[in-house]
Amino acid sequence: MTHTRIRKFNTRDTYPEQALDNDLCQAVVTSGGRIVWLRGQCPQDLDTAQNIESHDPVEQTHKVMQNIRQLIEEAGGSIEHLVKVVVYITDVRHREAVYRTMGEYLKGVHPVSTGLVVQALARPEWLVEIDGTAVIPE
Repeated sequence: MTHTRIRKFNTRDTYPEQALDNDLCQAVVTSGGRIVWLRGQCPQDLDTAQNIESHDPVEQTHKVMQNIRQLIEEAGGSIEHLVKVVVYITDVRHREAVYRTMGEYLKGVHPVSTGLVVQALARPEWLVEIDGTAVIPE
C-alpha cells in the first residue's frame, strides 16, 4: 500500500459491545498522486439513477459501497486507495448493520472514518449515504 496509515485499529476492539469488524485508522498520509473526491453515494444505480428496491440497510450499504468501488476503479484506482469515508445514516439503530457491511469492502484498507446520524437524506427511502476520498498513486 502506498499510503501511510497511522494508528490502525479494528472496531471490534474499540466497540466490543457491537458486532463490528472494520479496519480503520486515525490518520492517513499520502504523497503525490491524484485525488478522487467522491460525491455522497446513495443506494441507486450509477447509470440509471434508479434506487434499488430494498429498504434494508445492509442491501443499501452494499450498493453504496459497490458504487464507491466502481467510481474509484473508473478513475484508475482501486478500493485500497480510499483514504477517508463519511457515513451518514438516518437511524442510529442501523449503525451496526451499515458498518458491518461497509467493513466487508474495507478489509485491510484502513481509511479514516466519520459517522453521522442525520434527520434525513435527499430521498426519504434512503437509509445510508457514504462519501469518500481516494488518492491514486502516480
